[in-house]
Amino acid sequence: MREQRPLSQADKEEAFRIATRALPKWYADEVAKGMSDAVLTTAIEHVLGIFGGSCGPGRLDVAHQAAGLKIWGGWHLVNHHTEKPLYSGTKTLAMARHIYGIGDPDEEQMALF
Repeated sequence: MREQRPLSQADKEEAFRIATRALPKWYADEVAKGMSDAVLTTAIEHVLGIFGGSCGPGRLDVAHQAAGLKIWGGWHLVNHHTEKPLYSGTKTLAMARHIYGIGDPDEEQMALF
């Protein structure tokens, strides 16, 4: 029986990293240079694939799909039909920028640091 508990913020970030772990490998040059929202969307769609996921004893259950840039996660078996995703759409793009430090070359605001 899987231990069921609520997700912490760290758990949610780990689910995101699990679903997108190929992004910094497959797109290392683009990540370093920065990616527009359109390019980042295409890259994340490629990484997430049509549908996939992972789980295991003592590990988060993670499901993901390219359509809508959706990522689910939980300490239970995730039902992607009935559960709201942890990340979808622009929230997924924002988290990718945060987690992997991806700049947006289309952003005119100068970096403060």
